[in-house]
Amino acid sequence: MDPDVEFAYTEGMTEAEVEQHLQETPHGVLSLADGGDAYAIPVFHHYENGTLYFRLGETPDSRKAAYIETTETATYVVYEVAATDDPDGQQGWSVLARGPVGEVPADDPAYDAVSINERFAPIRIFDEALEAVELTLYELAIEELAGRTN
Repeated sequence: MDPDVEFAYTEGMTEAEVEQHLQETPHGVLSLADGGDAYAIPVFHHYENGTLYFRLGETPDSRKAAYIETTETATYVVYEVAATDDPDGQQGWSVLARGPVGEVPADDPAYDAVSINERFAPIRIFDEALEAVELTLYELAIEELAGRTN
């Protein structure tokens, strides 16, 4: 090992700390896969009672929807890094949630439009026409959940 390489030791978070970060940080990166091809997208989430929800805007040729269909286990990452008084130092934390992602049925109580608008940031639309975008609510069934901090 190169003795000039610098390391920062991390430690695991408690379950309460992990849940606090998921509740207070509304965005992260959702990583999906199709065989050996990966696709990661920044998204907003809502965490409630041990469940992660994502509201995604999809078009008929949506890459997100195609990858969600082929992903057996998704990984969602929420993190933050902040500079410290030490110019070379940083303080940070990360939370990883893993599990299958599935569409929430439209008749599920979680699908109430008013509640969804209260829970999520506005949907980001790029070059799509509004009438071509379908909003879909997804749930990540958390099978693994871990957090680290330094």
